[in-house]
Amino acid sequence: MAKKWRNRAILAKIETTPGTDATPTGAANAMLMVNVSLEPLLGNDLSRDLVLPYMGHQGIILDGNYARLTGEVEIAGAGAAGTAPAYGPLLRACGLAEVVTADTDVVYSPVSSGQETVTIHFNNDGVNQALVYARGTVTMDVKPGAIPRFRFVFTGLIGTIADVALPAVDVTDFIKPVPVNKANTTLSLHGASRIAEGITFDLGGQVEPRFLIGAEAVEIVDRQMTGSAILEMVSLATKNWLATAQAHTTGVLALVHGVTAGHIVQFDAPKVQIGRPTYGEKQRILNNTLPLMFLPDTGNDEFTITVK
Repeated sequence: MAKKWRNRAILAKIETTPGTDATPTGAANAMLMVNVSLEPLLGNDLSRDLVLPYMGHQGIILDGNYARLTGEVEIAGAGAAGTAPAYGPLLRACGLAEVVTADTDVVYSPVSSGQETVTIHFNNDGVNQALVYARGTVTMDVKPGAIPRFRFVFTGLIGTIADVALPAVDVTDFIKPVPVNKANTTLSLHGASRIAEGITFDLGGQVEPRFLIGAEAVEIVDRQMTGSAILEMVSLATKNWLATAQAHTTGVLALVHGVTAGHIVQFDAPKVQIGRPTYGEKQRILNNTLPLMFLPDTGNDEFTITVK
C-alpha cells in the first residue's frame, strides 16, 4: 500500500541518558510542526581506491552515519503563565536552560556546557525512524502579516528504524498563534520603539556529530548569535544607525509578541551591536537593514526567551 505524505508524526522527549532512546509517546510528547524534512542517512562515503588491472566502480563504505531533522514550530505562549510551552523540549535541546517560575513565566537562556539531548521519533506513515543524542540550533523569523515561527535543525545519531503504526497524537498543549502586527507585536532597539518590516534571530549553534574510538556523540561546540532587522528609515536626527555602527555601540533589544497572559513570548538581549547598515525600500518607502550581533554581558546572557 502506498505511503501518504500527509500521514506523519513527530515526537520529541528529553533524554535522561544521552544516546538512550527516551521512548516518546504520541500522548505526551507530540510536536506540532510545519515544513518538516528528514535527511535519514548522512555521513562519510569512504572509497577503497584499490589497484586493479581493470576499470570500474569499486563501491563505497558508509561511515559516521547520522540523521538531520528540520522543521518549524509556531511561536506562541503556553496558555497559562508559568507553564512550559509544548515546544520547550526542542529549545532545551538547542542548548537553552529552562527555568519555570510558577504562575509567572518560563525563561529560556543559553548555556555553554551540559546541554541536554533529545530523542526524536519521525514516523512516515508507519515507517518510524528514531534520532537519539540529538541536539540542534534554532532561528526565529518575525515579520508583519505572518505567523512567527521557530525553525529548528536537529542532528542526531541513528536509532531504531522499524515499521511502527502511526501514533495517536495529542497536540492540545500547542496554543493557536497570533499574527505579527501593530496590535500584537512591539519592538524596541537601542533605547526606543521602532517601526519594523521584520526581524530575524539566529542562535548560531555549531552542532557537530563525533565518531571516535570508544564514543559517539552529538555536541554543541560553539554559539554566535546574530540576526537582522529591517527598520523604516528615519532622519539622522532621530537615529543615526551609520554612526551607531561606526562607534561599535551596543544597546538593548526587546521584542514582545502577544498581549494576553499565557499567550506572550518575549525576546530580550542586553548588548546588541549593529553591523554595516544598508538602504532599501518596500512599497516605495525607504528602510534600513541592520545586521545584529548579540553579545554576552556577563556570560550566557546574550538573550532570553520568556514565555508568560
